[in-house]
Amino acid sequence: MSDPLSASPVAGMLSRPFTRRTLFAAALAGTALAMVGCTGSDADVSDAVTPAQVDQLAAQVQVQEELVAAYDRAFAASPELALAAAVLADQAREQLDRLRAAAPGNTAAAASTTGPSATAPVVDAAGARAYLRAQVAAAADAHAAACPDFTGGRAAMLGSISAGLRGQDGQLA
Repeated sequence: MSDPLSASPVAGMLSRPFTRRTLFAAALAGTALAMVGCTGSDADVSDAVTPAQVDQLAAQVQVQEELVAAYDRAFAASPELALAAAVLADQAREQLDRLRAAAPGNTAAAASTTGPSATAPVVDAAGARAYLRAQVAAAADAHAAACPDFTGGRAAMLGSISAGLRGQDGQLA
């Protein structure tokens, strides 16, 4: 058998032998102190938004607002599509809310999607589904293209919204 661990000089002063358990506890305490010392700021600097990104986020909010308006136009033209895709429109509105909340200055009150704009395309019942699919695909492309310009939560959100819209496009097919 091996001899028990010998007492260290420091441990001898405390009149206790230096054990593996003591070493383990000291290592954990040191690691915890190092972690606390390395996190001096509550703000996530990696998720800070530059002035250029503020404009990009505002553009992504506008893309999603246009998509929500496209759902409204397509549903007005085709009540059958409205019944079949109501859940998808709700998802697009929830995505819009998430984008607005993530945008600096929170643009929730700045924009309105309550009525068709003067430049809104006229959608007929026969082409409503194809029109809506094109709008969903365009919004997904726009969010995916903007995603690499961000880090942290905003990049994840844009990627998630883009992926969700790709799923909507598949469901509308």
